[in-house]
Amino acid sequence: MENIGQLKAFLSVPKDIVITSHRNPDGDAIGSSLALYLYLNKLGHTVRVIFPSEYPDFVAWLPEAEKITIYDIEPDLSEDYVKRADIIFCLDYNSLDRIDKLGELIGSLPSTTLAMIDHHLYPDINAEYQISEPSASSTSELIYDFIEQLGDIQMLDTDIAECIFTGILTDTGSFKYSTTPKLFRIVANLLELGVDDVKLQDLIFNSQKEKHLRLLGHCLKNRMEILPEFSTGIIWLTRNDYETFDIQRGDTEGIVNFLLKLKAVKIAAFITEQPTIVKLSLRSKGDISVQEIAKKHFKGGGHKNASGGSSFGSLKGTINKLKSILPQYKEMISA
Repeated sequence: MENIGQLKAFLSVPKDIVITSHRNPDGDAIGSSLALYLYLNKLGHTVRVIFPSEYPDFVAWLPEAEKITIYDIEPDLSEDYVKRADIIFCLDYNSLDRIDKLGELIGSLPSTTLAMIDHHLYPDINAEYQISEPSASSTSELIYDFIEQLGDIQMLDTDIAECIFTGILTDTGSFKYSTTPKLFRIVANLLELGVDDVKLQDLIFNSQKEKHLRLLGHCLKNRMEILPEFSTGIIWLTRNDYETFDIQRGDTEGIVNFLLKLKAVKIAAFITEQPTIVKLSLRSKGDISVQEIAKKHFKGGGHKNASGGSSFGSLKGTINKLKSILPQYKEMISA
C-alpha cells in the first residue's frame, strides 16, 4: 500500500470501522475479516464485521465469529453500521457487486472512506487505500502484510494468528496452491505465536456430518462425468439433490477438488442448480486459466486456477454450454 503512512495516521485515533467480505464467505473471507477485526479492536476502534450471507459451520469456532452481522438476517442493523462507518474495509473481493445489496448501499454513500485488501485479478473498487496482490496465496496473507506495514507485527497474538492461519490453510488447499518461501516464513511465525496447526486442521477438515460423506459418494458415483478428450471432469447437483441431502451453506466445499485427483483431469467443474441461478466452480492444474473461461463465458472470475461463474440457463443447458466451449481451449489444455 503506497499511502500506508496516511492510513496509519487516519487510524491513530478511534474510528467507527466496518469490515466486509463476499457472499458465501469461505475460510479466507472469515479468517482475514476476523484477524483484522481483532487487530483493530486492539487499537481501540469500534469495529463490526458484516457479511452478505451466513458463513459455514467449519469456521464457526474462530474467535469472535459469533459477533459477525449477517446482512440477509439483519439488514437494518447492517445498514446502520455502514452509514455510521468512518472507513469500510473490503476484504477478499474486487468488486462491490460481490456483496450484492450491501455493495449497492456502500456504493451509494457520498463520502465514506474505503480500503480494499484483496488477491483477485482486475480490482474494480474505487478505494482510497488499496492492497491488490493477485500473486498472494490469500487475503489472510495480505492482512499479515498489512499489519506488518503498519509497524504493528508485535500486536499479533494467538487469536489473530489462528484467523490468519485458517485463511491461508483453506485458500491454499492445505498448502498445495499459491505457496512461496515468504508464505512459509509467515506460517512459521504464526506457529511461534501459538497456533496449533494439528488442532486447526482437525477443526476445519474433520468435523463433518455423516451427510457430507454420503453427498460426496453420490457426487462421485452418480453425478460425475469425465471428458477425456478435453482432460476435463464435471460434477453437478440438481435442486432435488439439495433437498435429498439437506445441503446447507458450506456443505459442498472442496468437492470440485476431488476431480483434480485424477491424473488425466486438468480442468474440474462443479455445477449446481440453485433456486434462481446455476453456479459454476472451476479449478485447473498448471498453466490452464479457468479465470479466462469464467470471465468470458459465465460472467465470473477469480484466480487463474480457481474461479467461479454463473448462468441463468437451465442446469442441463449450462453443462452443455461448458462442453461446447471446451474445444476453444483444447490447445491450452493440451500444452
